[in-house]
Amino acid sequence: MTRLPKEPSPITIFELTRRIKSLLESRIGAVWVEGEISNVKSHFSGHVYLSLKDDKAQIRAVMFKQSARLLKFAPEDGQQVIVRGRLAVYEPRGDYQIIIDQMEPSGVGALQLAFLQLKEKLEKEGFFDPERKKPIPALPRRVGIVTSPTGAAIRDFLNVARRRFSNIDVIISPAAVQGEGASAEIASAIETLNLLGNVDVIVITRGGGSMEDLWAFNEETVARAIYASQVPVISAVGHEVDFTIADFVSDLRAPTPSAAAEMLVESKKTYEYRISSIQHRLINAMKALIADKNARLTAELRAMPDPVQRIRELGQRIDDMSSLAANHMRASLALAKTRFENAAGQLAALNPLATLNRGYSIVTKLPGKKMLTNASKVSPGDRLDIRLCRGHVLCEVLETDCQENSLFPEEE
Repeated sequence: MTRLPKEPSPITIFELTRRIKSLLESRIGAVWVEGEISNVKSHFSGHVYLSLKDDKAQIRAVMFKQSARLLKFAPEDGQQVIVRGRLAVYEPRGDYQIIIDQMEPSGVGALQLAFLQLKEKLEKEGFFDPERKKPIPALPRRVGIVTSPTGAAIRDFLNVARRRFSNIDVIISPAAVQGEGASAEIASAIETLNLLGNVDVIVITRGGGSMEDLWAFNEETVARAIYASQVPVISAVGHEVDFTIADFVSDLRAPTPSAAAEMLVESKKTYEYRISSIQHRLINAMKALIADKNARLTAELRAMPDPVQRIRELGQRIDDMSSLAANHMRASLALAKTRFENAAGQLAALNPLATLNRGYSIVTKLPGKKMLTNASKVSPGDRLDIRLCRGHVLCEVLETDCQENSLFPEEE
């Protein structure tokens, strides 16, 4: 009997990834790689994540904070760079990547270095701050164009602008866009359009080309002219992949001259449609408002009572309230009278003079009429005033008897 070979025991995904990581990192050491940056992302932690690619493949890469802070430039999509790093495997995702410790632009020459240096300088001065960007008018009446009057850029711009809105005015301020002295002409053309005073927006434009061809738009003279312009400036230099200093300083960047015209000049039909739509909405809104007001007025009129009947009801209510008030007043007066009579009776019962009717008298000593309650307080010869129920008796003391015969203690 033939025995089947025993199947090997399976391993975990972690163990497999660990073996791959060990194999790659031990077999491949430090490498130099050249490629184009894409999907670059600077994390708030300071790490930079990106991909490096050529026309056949791509690989993920990361530059940790310690290395990224030594960079003299900011990595951007589309840059061709040479990097030094080591291959590693990120186990949680099973991805292999290059951990970059050094990065340099590929083929950096004098122009690239000058570009980076000027860009850094102007950025520190606030030339690129979004807060200073001027808004672009929605429908400019007059557009100033800074470009070569014989170039393809002006033809592309005019074709699109005329097709979309034929009423727009275009003023061309001619300038060389390439070669020695071009930057000075561009700056002067921008200043001239500002001096006219009736230009709503300025477009500086030219077609694509090499970095050397576009260099006039990387000059500090042009950057400062754009920054000083009181009129909003749109930069439409080169193709979509081309970036110049003028793009960063301008209030808006367009990828091509034709795109600048499309961004700046909306179709006349679009405006006519918008106006018609707004008009219809206003008319419908007014109709709805008037209908609503009429419905409310009709409902209020229907709910309003007959004024004559209302007056009669109010008169009857006044009569009822008058009767109620009169009854309440009579009851209050009767109660007050009863309370007064009771209080008067109580006062009469407490009146000390009332005891005189029962044969008592009030004796006062003259002069001063101090009331006497004790015989020891007088002496023979003192004059007394005796008040009876009716009248007074004046007498003189002949004799006193101080024998205690009172129910009350002797007065002090």
